[in-house]
Amino acid sequence: MQAGVDIGGTFTDLVLNERGKLKIHKLLSSPDRPERAMLAGLETLCPGGLAALRQVAHGSTVATNAILERKGARAALLTTAGFRDLLFIGRQDRPALYDIHPRIPPPLIPRERCFEVMERLDFQGNVLTVLDIESLDAALDQIAGHQVDSIAVCLLFSYVNAEHERRVKARILERGIVADEWRVVLSSEVLPEFREYERASTIALEAYVRPVMSRYIGELEAGLPADASLRIMKSDGGVMRASRVRQGAIHTALSGPAAGVMGAFHLANRAGFDRIITLDMGGTSTDVALIAGQPVPRPESAIDGLPTRVRMLDIETIGAGGGSLARVDAGGALRVGPESAGANPGPAIYGLGGDAVTLSDANAILGRLDAEHFLGGAMALDLAAGERALAALARQIGFSVADAAKGVVEIANVNIDRAIRRVSIARGYDPRDFTLVAFGGAGPLHACEAAERLDIPRVLVPEAPGVLCALGLLIADVAVDYSRSVMRAATAENLIALRDLERELLAMAAAELRQESIAEADMRFAATLDMRYEGQAYELNIPFGERAADAFHEAHERTYGHAIRWRPVEIVNIRVNGSGANEKPSFESAETRAYEASPVGEKTSPVGGRIKMFQRADLGPGARFSGEALVFQMDSTTFVPPGWSVQVDGTLNLLLTRD
Repeated sequence: MQAGVDIGGTFTDLVLNERGKLKIHKLLSSPDRPERAMLAGLETLCPGGLAALRQVAHGSTVATNAILERKGARAALLTTAGFRDLLFIGRQDRPALYDIHPRIPPPLIPRERCFEVMERLDFQGNVLTVLDIESLDAALDQIAGHQVDSIAVCLLFSYVNAEHERRVKARILERGIVADEWRVVLSSEVLPEFREYERASTIALEAYVRPVMSRYIGELEAGLPADASLRIMKSDGGVMRASRVRQGAIHTALSGPAAGVMGAFHLANRAGFDRIITLDMGGTSTDVALIAGQPVPRPESAIDGLPTRVRMLDIETIGAGGGSLARVDAGGALRVGPESAGANPGPAIYGLGGDAVTLSDANAILGRLDAEHFLGGAMALDLAAGERALAALARQIGFSVADAAKGVVEIANVNIDRAIRRVSIARGYDPRDFTLVAFGGAGPLHACEAAERLDIPRVLVPEAPGVLCALGLLIADVAVDYSRSVMRAATAENLIALRDLERELLAMAAAELRQESIAEADMRFAATLDMRYEGQAYELNIPFGERAADAFHEAHERTYGHAIRWRPVEIVNIRVNGSGANEKPSFESAETRAYEASPVGEKTSPVGGRIKMFQRADLGPGARFSGEALVFQMDSTTFVPPGWSVQVDGTLNLLLTRD
């Protein structure tokens, strides 16, 4: 049996694959000990207990939350003399051009825990100053006094020659400054690429989250059967074995949202749509991504304003979920999010003691969440508590309760609209050319209204939208990545010479896939080059081949509208990406036979009109109906506004289109 588990801020979602048949489960998260909800959910899902589990794939927000909440490990930084302030100087970029007082997030490692060592290499890796052991010992004496959990080592030009970093690590372990070898984080191992600030920022993040993730993974493994393999979702849409977390914890940031994107693309592609915008709306946040043909990770991103050079899917995250708090700000304006009620106390309608208005409370008062059908009827909603909370908010703004609820929903929809514009229009894509794939517990509630604002022609709601991130974990392939900075002119001779380095990286990727128990026939590899015009600051990623320079000119013209074909082209990095196909759940298709679906009932909408109610399990291939309607299922509720029609396709997706 295989299980996929996604732990969110409000709910923990689980999918079990038992001989091709899928079982799903959803329960409230346990934020103080997230593994508790995961293990409890697995016990519920697995017939006969956990002993039958053979593989668990997990999407985690532990690393991301540690960074956002500043609850990571106590780390130190050791760098070349003269570069102690590397993390603080950073770049001269302005995050908001016209912001007079921009908020620059402080580094995760404070200056008092940043230390220097006498050593120096040149840009070709030649030794200019031999590593001074006395200065290293002096720095280690100070680090020992700080009682750190981990040490990040980032020496100048170590991506060309790692000898000094390796000697530093050996000395740290010899002196017993940290308890375990994996607590020493070398930039030459984590990110052997140029750009000192981005490299230092990435390994500072790694040193900050590695002990946290290691402890968390250890607790999970202790609760799982000894013979069950545990794999963790990476931010690029692949999975890796849990033991790799001690070498690449930062790769797990944004792993939950990445699983949702991969699951959405797989199911949408089977339904005939390869240009999609994903709308993943859970209890705490909303994640939006755009795929135009294939998921393409980007090599650089930022977490809470801190740069990281690890491959991540391009996902826009906003604080808008079912548990997002509504409030009136100092100027009297109504706001929704980013603060969330979380799993405890949660929205007022959960009846757990919460009295602040959330987006879920507003949806319930508008009739879009039904007290008798939430979580498949397993969790009763306290509508009276939701109405009391909204009444207090309505008095503040001088609205009726219903109008206040509509205002909360509308503001959330505006926030979603802005996020979709940032991944589509702002990047040169027309959202009218895409299908909106809605999932998460709250995504199908808001999808049609989000699509209307941007003229997106259709919405696809998968069969199990509320647990799609967990399903995506079962679908994702094993992924490994290796890179090296080369800094060479893109001549025919240099491209031929780079083949030796390509073979070396391919061998490393293949060896790691074998450790993941991937058969040779299931391995796939791709080599690419980061290229730029000589003198440019940033690069484009181009497939490795004899025509790489010509392909770069074409890509530059396609991306920026022009190409400077007479200008020399430079190769900055070589990258090798390896993937290993996992055994995936089977999804059967059926012929569709158009028929009018029969509702299980109707109710009066609090804002006027009648709402038809359908059970998702009753809707077979070819079923169709029109809004205003609600579709109930255990893991989510779909809202179909007036003017929209629904048809069920052969794989039981709901296809919603505007009349």
